[in-house]
Amino acid sequence: MADKFQSYIKEFSDHLRLERGLSKNTISSYSSDINIFADWLGKQGRASFEEATSEDVEAFISEKFSSSSSPRSQSRMLSALKALYRFLKIEYDFEGNPLETIDTPKLTRRLPDVLSVEEVDLILDTCNLSTYEGLRNRAILEMLYSCGLRVSELINLKISDIFFKEQFVRIVGKGNKQRLVPIGEYAVSAVKNYLPERWNCLQRAKNPGPGSDEVLFLNRRGGKMTRVMVFTIVKKQAELAGIKKDVHPHTFRHSFATHLVENGADLRAVQDMLGHESILTTEIYTHVSSRQWMKNILDHHPQR
Repeated sequence: MADKFQSYIKEFSDHLRLERGLSKNTISSYSSDINIFADWLGKQGRASFEEATSEDVEAFISEKFSSSSSPRSQSRMLSALKALYRFLKIEYDFEGNPLETIDTPKLTRRLPDVLSVEEVDLILDTCNLSTYEGLRNRAILEMLYSCGLRVSELINLKISDIFFKEQFVRIVGKGNKQRLVPIGEYAVSAVKNYLPERWNCLQRAKNPGPGSDEVLFLNRRGGKMTRVMVFTIVKKQAELAGIKKDVHPHTFRHSFATHLVENGADLRAVQDMLGHESILTTEIYTHVSSRQWMKNILDHHPQR
């Protein structure tokens, strides 16, 4: 790939990190999408992003995304490219913007799958509390459900972020923004049960890695856990519980929010706990709650 492309991509990534404060995952996704576009442009004989035309973008989208492709994937790609060209216009006075005439596909608002309280309990009960992994996994699941954490927030959680006596957790979320979230008694108990075994694991570790002394959740070798590990744990415990839904870590976050709304929690309070910038993002959980309410009525209607 031409050095010109790579230079722009590097500067754009720095802009997203330093000026916009986006998460590593978002920056990685944007950079990946833009690299794909840059590779394609290079094959078309273009030497710079500035040489791209609207026709190029349309041809690229048409080639990379078939009619059966998810509109959400197209939308993500176009969002990355639009952000790139906004940056290039400001920083390099690019005159043209090949994205100006390109419409982003309309997305239907997907309602997230949620677990019932009973299903959450079934998953929690699958953890073998006689083992290190079982105690740790139980604490992980309790924290996901009790505090509505994102995976990235969970794996970066430090012991010093948990205030047991006051029963709240300090979370560093997207854009390095901090928020305080209450932590329930079950989660507190699960973490306290796990901590002695965590210490033993750290003592046995030969090369635990940087930051292991502070990070709450450790793998068997005493190192920091990865996102993939947490996904695998959640999937495994859900399967052991016999849950047929597509369960992943974010399912616990969705369930946390939905159950709060169902029980009358103030939407603004839920927004603060989830770390949503916009109340519109949080409002989806009112629709999830309504969907369950309608299902219960229809299931029990005499003419069903």
